[in-house]
Amino acid sequence: MSDQRICIVGVGESDFTGNTPDYSALDLQAQASFNALRDAGLERAQVDGLFTQCGGRMPAISFAEYLGIRPRFVDSTFVGGASNVMHLDLAAAAIRAGLCEFALVNYGATPRQGEYVTLQPEYADDFDRPFGTCFPVGHYAMCARRHMHQYGTRREQFAKLVVESRRWAALNPRAMRRELVTIDDVLESPPVVAPLHRLDACLVSDAGGAFVVTTESRARDLPCKPVYFLGAGQAYTHRSTALMGDITTSGAAGSVKCALRNAGIALDDIDVFEIYDAFSSQLLIMLEDVGLCAKGEGGEFVASTDFGPGGDVALNTSGGGLSYLHPGMFGIFLIIEAVRQLRGTCGERQIPDARTALVQGNGGVFYSEVTAVLATEGTAL
Repeated sequence: MSDQRICIVGVGESDFTGNTPDYSALDLQAQASFNALRDAGLERAQVDGLFTQCGGRMPAISFAEYLGIRPRFVDSTFVGGASNVMHLDLAAAAIRAGLCEFALVNYGATPRQGEYVTLQPEYADDFDRPFGTCFPVGHYAMCARRHMHQYGTRREQFAKLVVESRRWAALNPRAMRRELVTIDDVLESPPVVAPLHRLDACLVSDAGGAFVVTTESRARDLPCKPVYFLGAGQAYTHRSTALMGDITTSGAAGSVKCALRNAGIALDDIDVFEIYDAFSSQLLIMLEDVGLCAKGEGGEFVASTDFGPGGDVALNTSGGGLSYLHPGMFGIFLIIEAVRQLRGTCGERQIPDARTALVQGNGGVFYSEVTAVLATEGTAL
């Protein structure tokens, strides 16, 4: 039914980001949630579905109490940085099933204050920690080194993605790293775990994000411009890097194909790509798995492609996790930026006539891959 099409009707970030010693993660979650509800023209009492994966042992219930709401449906499934992209898919299913009408999806963390989601030791750690591997940078460094060995990828090709992210961040007033850098700046920054250096890694920042989901029929009564959720795909391939198999490949190839099939469009139809970028090397691998180039050709593809403003491919237009912000998990901010691009409200960094966006969430070290396709009203089927 046309009226059952699912829309995102509000987005918001926390008032404060970066280093926020005066605010807890719950504070930042609440700020973002109120901003998203204000954007949607809704009151908090209208929220009857809540999706969040942070805030203690019972995160959704804890945050509902903190916000002062009583939802009739909650979900707090945690799959790493892809969680909030997955929550969009779950919220859509819950709304279609009549379990809720207005779903609030949110996230907040203060890793700069030492407050973050704590992962308890699990069986997977038995295969990694005894050998001194640090999570996650050590794991991603291994993936990068293997990609270099297997396909001849060069460090400067990873570094170019950092340079491109700064070009976008320079146009984003809220980005933490707005100063432009060169490939040499990235290569000469302090090493962390070879071949990755400091500027190859995402930011560590305090922040919160939120968005609101409902049906097209309800969106008609709201003041905001709805963005349509066309479809999603999910892939869960492993938990231990030691048991990963080919460490140069993620499950994104499967999740993207599923999402595009469900959305009824092709990859060539996508105007904006918001792809998780915890590390420059990870982003290069994701470009291959999303399908923008063939496996093993990521290095040359990056070297020959302009991903910045006015370039060949609109990629991570907020500046991404490498230059905008990264509060432990970045998935929700990919959705927020995609919605703003499709609304046409991004100012200097706006992609002209953006009608479709692909969001690629990533959890752990390619543990979970969740893809969502969004579109403007005229493009939605």
